Amino acid sequence: MEKNKKIVGLCGSLRNGSYNAMLLKTAGELLPEGIDFEIVPFDDIPVYNADHDTPSVEERPESVVKFRNALSEASAFIIASPEYNYSIPGGLKNAIDWASRGKDSPLMHKPVAVMGATQGMWGTVRMQTAFLPVFTFLNMNPVLQPEVLIAQAQNKFDENGKLKDEMAIGIIKKKLENLISACKV
Repeated sequence: MEKNKKIVGLCGSLRNGSYNAMLLKTAGELLPEGIDFEIVPFDDIPVYNADHDTPSVEERPESVVKFRNALSEASAFIIASPEYNYSIPGGLKNAIDWASRGKDSPLMHKPVAVMGATQGMWGTVRMQTAFLPVFTFLNMNPVLQPEVLIAQAQNKFDENGKLKDEMAIGIIKKKLENLISACKV
């Protein structure tokens, strides 16, 4: 019996009312039946320190172990994130750094789709581009098309956090189809 595909979502914004959290929730709701979806938080992970992540240190911090275990269940990943200083937000990059280490990295060789929402006009294009070297190092399979760049997000979500832009919804659906096709489960 084939197991269900599971997609894990990571949100690069930790703030309440985040447009990227709304975007990630929307993506999860647009997944077809039979695909499990879980948004995995990482706000309790300490700053990466190799002294706590080497073969001579057998125990990673408990929050890191929990995070890595949740990621290990994924067939693929969706990252929805804002752009901070033209790049990946520090908290998200830190979590990725913890998950990327070791031969047991739960990120290696898995498909990933990045999307972003911003109140500005660029739609997180620089953040998405900044992820490409990370994906290359981890030998991940980035699903690059179509690009999901939600600009002027304050006009695209309603007061309940529901995405109301039909064109954006169609692009997200296509990106999710491509992500699911890239899964090897």
